[in-house]
Amino acid sequence: MDFYRRHIGPNEAELESMLKEVGYSHLDEMIAATVPEDILQPNSFEGLKPAREREALAELRKLSLSNKVKRSFIGLGYYETVMPEVIKRCIWENPCWYTQYTPYQAEISQGRLEALLVFQTMVSDLTALPVANASLLDEGTACAEAAMMALRISKGKARKVLVSSGVFPQTLSVLRTRIGNLGVELVEAKDVEGKIEEGVAAVIMQYPDLFGSIADLSGLADKIHSAGGLLIVCADLLGLCLLKPPGEMGADIAVGSTQRFGLPFGYGGPHAGYISCRDELKRQLP
Repeated sequence: MDFYRRHIGPNEAELESMLKEVGYSHLDEMIAATVPEDILQPNSFEGLKPAREREALAELRKLSLSNKVKRSFIGLGYYETVMPEVIKRCIWENPCWYTQYTPYQAEISQGRLEALLVFQTMVSDLTALPVANASLLDEGTACAEAAMMALRISKGKARKVLVSSGVFPQTLSVLRTRIGNLGVELVEAKDVEGKIEEGVAAVIMQYPDLFGSIADLSGLADKIHSAGGLLIVCADLLGLCLLKPPGEMGADIAVGSTQRFGLPFGYGGPHAGYISCRDELKRQLP
């Protein structure tokens, strides 16, 4: 038997047994009965021969060059990135990050441990909030966790969360799913400041927002604090290299995505989310 047949897919006896079980005598007969004719491509593999790994990679690379990569203007927290070769070579491919220890041992991988500390320190520095975890799934789930923190801190006294209409739609969608099923009122508004009152657990703002607006949220922070709630800011982490950080504006919790730090689109993910908060809130941090 050929090498590839021994290692890829079922052998002939297994194939015959499976076909008999589903009532067909030949694989082509089963495919013709299950795949619609308008998408069926008969003999699409005819003439193909097994190839060595190097040959297969060369052919796949040749095919990939026929792709037309177009510029994306969708935005919404996802932006094209460039990985500088010096970063790729000296950091991304640096063997210091994958040491001889394995992560499931008591002595956790020292490279991974240091990478987590560097990540948390960077998030804390850029957001001007002292405590950060490492990390969360994405910006939407990080925002939902921040809202849950605010609700827990209120100890049941506040059952309303205000969300700016400038928050990204995918984040709003996660919030509706997570918060909307807990008996908590989720209020989406353009002017959230005018809706702040007693019983509001948190105000959630995007920075910069969906429309590209960059606002100083200090006044909003003072107002929500006076009402007993928290200010949650969904911030562009790379943008914080230039913008005033959430912590300096009085934000209690900052969340967002780290995709802009050299991560490709990846068809929407995965991109690590981040969350940081004031020291007094650290016991509620997920």
